[in-house]
Amino acid sequence: MKAPILAGTADHPITITAAPGRVRVAFAGRVVADTVRALSLAEASYPPVTYIPREDVDLTAFARSDHKTRCPYKGEASYYSIHAGDRTAQNAVWSYEQPLEAVTAIARYMAFYPDRVEMEALAQ
Repeated sequence: MKAPILAGTADHPITITAAPGRVRVAFAGRVVADTVRALSLAEASYPPVTYIPREDVDLTAFARSDHKTRCPYKGEASYYSIHAGDRTAQNAVWSYEQPLEAVTAIARYMAFYPDRVEMEALAQ
C-alpha cells in the first residue's frame, strides 16, 4: 500500500495505512498469524486496529462462528473463534469479507481482539 486510504465521513474518519514492521499473533502459546503485510485501520476516536492478510493466518486454529456485526462504515463482519490445546477464545477474530467499497483494502484481512490474543510488533 503506497498512500493512505481515506474513508468514512468528516465526523467519522477512517484511515488505512501499511503497518510498519512485522506483526505476530499468538494464542495459548501457538502462533496463529505472522506477517510483514499488515494494515492499520484508524477509525474516528477508536484505537487503531491491525488487519492481517488471510494468507498469513493459520486458519487451522480457527472456527467460523454464527456471530456477525454490522458497521455502517465498513459493512458486515464475520467472526471466528480460536482453538489451541484445551483453550478457546470465542469470537476473537473478525473479518469484513465483503466490505463496503470505501474500505475494500481490508477485504481478505482478519483482525484480532488484542485482549484475547498476544499481539506483538517486531522489527523487520
